[in-house]
Amino acid sequence: MTSGLVHHWFEEQAAARGDAVAVVAGAQRLTYARLDRLANRLAHHLRGLGVGPETLVGLRLERTSPWPVVAMLAVLKAGGAYVPVDPAHPEERTAHMLADAGVTVLLTDDAVDLLDLSAYPDVPVGDVGTRPDSVAYVIFTSGSTGAPKGVVVEHRNVTRLFTASHELFRFDEHDVWTLFHSTAFDFSVWEIWGALLHGGRLVVVPRDVARSPEDFYRLLDRERVTVLNQTPSAFRGLMRVDEEQGADLALRVVVFGGEALAPGMLRPWLDRHGADRPELVNMYGITETTVHVTYRRVTADDPDTAPGSMIGGPLPDLTAHVLDDEGRAAEVGELYVGGAGVARGYLGRPELTAQRFVRDPFATAPDARVYRTGDRVRRHPDGDLEYLGRVDDQVQIRGHRVEPGEVEVALARHPLVESAAVVARTDGDSPRLVAYWVGDHRLAVRDLLDHLRRTLPDYMLPTAFVPLGHLPLTANGKVDKRALPEPEWARPEQVEGFAEPGTALEKALAEIWAEALEVDRVGLDDDFFELGGHSLLATRVVAEAKARLGVNATLRMVFDEPTLRGFAKVLEER
Repeated sequence: MTSGLVHHWFEEQAAARGDAVAVVAGAQRLTYARLDRLANRLAHHLRGLGVGPETLVGLRLERTSPWPVVAMLAVLKAGGAYVPVDPAHPEERTAHMLADAGVTVLLTDDAVDLLDLSAYPDVPVGDVGTRPDSVAYVIFTSGSTGAPKGVVVEHRNVTRLFTASHELFRFDEHDVWTLFHSTAFDFSVWEIWGALLHGGRLVVVPRDVARSPEDFYRLLDRERVTVLNQTPSAFRGLMRVDEEQGADLALRVVVFGGEALAPGMLRPWLDRHGADRPELVNMYGITETTVHVTYRRVTADDPDTAPGSMIGGPLPDLTAHVLDDEGRAAEVGELYVGGAGVARGYLGRPELTAQRFVRDPFATAPDARVYRTGDRVRRHPDGDLEYLGRVDDQVQIRGHRVEPGEVEVALARHPLVESAAVVARTDGDSPRLVAYWVGDHRLAVRDLLDHLRRTLPDYMLPTAFVPLGHLPLTANGKVDKRALPEPEWARPEQVEGFAEPGTALEKALAEIWAEALEVDRVGLDDDFFELGGHSLLATRVVAEAKARLGVNATLRMVFDEPTLRGFAKVLEER
């Protein structure tokens, strides 16, 4: 691996392992040679559209084929940088991100289907002037001002990630990875390039399979996956299926990231498998420092001895400073990350970049920078870091960073909402967003949710809405979020009417829904998602329905028939 360019590293693997399978997507299997040729043809097409260094190309592609991977490679080969957007995100949010990035070329599933690349050569386009400090991709994260912000990551940030972590994992051509996460989530950077830069095999996981722990578990077994990357929330469902089915998986390492890891949750897995095969690794990371920052192996004793979410120490080419409010080294404080993983900054946001990407106070080089993470940590005597939470309002929900301020702005745009405040409340295993709003209280929860769904992805939707006559204020006239009342995790009164479940199946399902959603009761016409449900809770509902009632429930049924009445009817018909 002699170059600091991502696609050059891939091309070395393609030259050495041309006949090996690089990408699997359903029945489609692309060898390294075939993937390389396809990407070359598309790169020539993109060059004809004016793509070159520092050109941002939008990708809005579903994970149902190899094309997301082909497109990323092609963009890099053409000299550009890719901007992935999730096809499941609202159109308005997608339009904002593409406009903010100045995207003039957008690859979609429909556009790819119409492309005829046969006229283009299948050889590389040649030197187009890309350098290690050229942009490789821009990934958007939630923004506190009401709009997502793009993080600009360079080629050298990505390639050094795998150089720095090589001795820790020893990834090679025998490894099989999954593309489980949305390409708009930076965990996918680790999955895609972790596989392809080491000559391994990448298995593309469709969205519906990723939502079903049972289907995903079968895929892991069938494809003999060795490297699995999961948020702790997603791994909970997989642990349940493993306990039920107990297949002989080929896993050699499971990497956790995206949210805090509670060591106690792993006890059932460790009791069955131990901590050595597969290895369990907790890696703290952020988009602004290129996916992963720290590394720590989970031990069999962690459920009993670990004081909290232990994230270990920094990768070899990174630094981790723990500083107090005065910028002095401290045992407990904000985490500042420096080194080769620090990204260029925020796209088109020089003031915000200057606030968060600051000079390293401990470095001798005048241009050395650190990123202020906003995360609060404790440094233990052995050097290990413990994640304690945020120093601001930002929260991790199902692996995604969410700025409550962005949800507030979106809610306040409703013409009948005068003002709004959104906070994260921890209730049970994970944080839940609660929206407090002042306005026309005749609005139903479904009205507010429909409004928010136009601009926000599902993981940013509040699970409770509390109407208030006014928002409490501090002496300085700011919203006093500490004075906001605790919500009642119950069936929202804004959902008008209550239809009592009648049949034995309806009553049993209502009980399962109420337990999963942590509400007092569920009526026939109540909507699973309006009551705070999301994909992970839906998997729990499906599993409980199968276990208790012996019914053939699927995750798709919850999304297609989100009311209790509709869900029960589908099950009765089957």
